[in-house]
Amino acid sequence: MKGMKTILLVEDDRVDAMTVKRALKAIHVGNPVALVGNGEEGVAWLQDPQNERPCIILLDLNMPRMNGIEFLNAIKQEEHLRTIPVVVLTTSKDELDRAKSFDLGVAGYMVKPVDYLQFVEVIRTINLYWTLSELPA
Repeated sequence: MKGMKTILLVEDDRVDAMTVKRALKAIHVGNPVALVGNGEEGVAWLQDPQNERPCIILLDLNMPRMNGIEFLNAIKQEEHLRTIPVVVLTTSKDELDRAKSFDLGVAGYMVKPVDYLQFVEVIRTINLYWTLSELPA
């Protein structure tokens, strides 16, 4: 991904988080990954001045305490956070979830495949897109 900036992974399922990290390693993405377990922790991580601004946020939707939609609502209201690219990476195929996500300015919405090799291809696609994209400073 862009430079060696941190990737923020907002994911409550430890197996899915390990799968994302494993897939990133498989495609030779060496960026550090910061893992938080829900949207509340994600907002706190983003607001902590000790953490650098991530190059991208990979966001699950179905999480306890603060779900992905609530997280998006929170960060899109913060001027210094709203331009961070967010890709939803979820099991939800719900059209309402997809519509709400895009209404809140996500850059992409990917359904997590069950098959690991397909999952790696989804992560490869995200990486390729963000490597080629020109983002605001």
